[in-house]
Amino acid sequence: MKIAVIDDYQDAFRGLDCYVRLKGHEVIVYHDTVKDPLRLAERIKDAEVLLLTQQRTPFPRALAEKLPKLKVISQTGRNANHIDIAACTEKGILVSAGGVGNPAPTAELTWGLILSALRSIPQEVQRMKQGKWQGSVGTGVGGKALGVYAYGKIGSIVARVGKAFGMRVVCWGREGSTGRARADGYEVAASREAFFAEADVLCLHLPLNAETRGIVKRADLALMKPTALIVNTSRAPIIEAGALVEALKQGRPGRAAVDVYEEEPVLDGNHPLLKMDNALCTPHLGYVEKGTYESYFGAAIEQILAFAAGKPVAVLNPEVLKKQ
Repeated sequence: MKIAVIDDYQDAFRGLDCYVRLKGHEVIVYHDTVKDPLRLAERIKDAEVLLLTQQRTPFPRALAEKLPKLKVISQTGRNANHIDIAACTEKGILVSAGGVGNPAPTAELTWGLILSALRSIPQEVQRMKQGKWQGSVGTGVGGKALGVYAYGKIGSIVARVGKAFGMRVVCWGREGSTGRARADGYEVAASREAFFAEADVLCLHLPLNAETRGIVKRADLALMKPTALIVNTSRAPIIEAGALVEALKQGRPGRAAVDVYEEEPVLDGNHPLLKMDNALCTPHLGYVEKGTYESYFGAAIEQILAFAAGKPVAVLNPEVLKKQ
């Protein structure tokens, strides 16, 4: 089969252990991102299989209608909100989405961002490269309040590390989330207002969906301390559009560390947060770790091979099977 792999930013796919399982198939890997449906359709017009990495590129109806040779989309991970499933079904394109990610790498990056921001590590590294010495006084985390918004797989790891550092861990979220936090011995904020107002470090770990889009409002951020740090390693649209940049300009919270953006990839330094001294930015590295890649892409390859064998797995639109 002809397989197109898009958005392989680091040219990592062909270096994974699982890649050898595609031996005998024609695999074309693209490293840059093309978001325009017409341009992308032209690029992958001969593909029978399309392998998607997370939600890096949407697959709308306009794209489905331009790919008559496409038989299957193999999605890394189970989140397929960026794929127009109905359009794929109409066009006879099978969508397989399976595999479970590892929450640890994103939790690890969250703590990397917290410590880097509070201790000004990137700035101090750059100062040394410039021949300078100590230009800042850092802030420790012991005894401070760590706010965890959504105590799930990632949030629970972040909370445990905060506890190990001697922080007061305070959680917020839906009833199920706060119930799990209480059961594990963590504090739940008295109110939403108290959660934002009392946190010295506040981390967002919510999945993006219709309910969580824009859930963090300007009014929430305005409650935060001028000394507080907000960290987002989840998805940018969880915060109301434009609210974070505005809040940082006004000094509440005083700092932000972010790994996610409204439009990705961010190229040519073209994002307002990159121009702010009180924002630390990384290029969506949360799940970008070899073990996670092996797991995600291994599952996606298994889906492709299962389809080739006539026994598709993790199918989101089984109606297509009736047409084949």
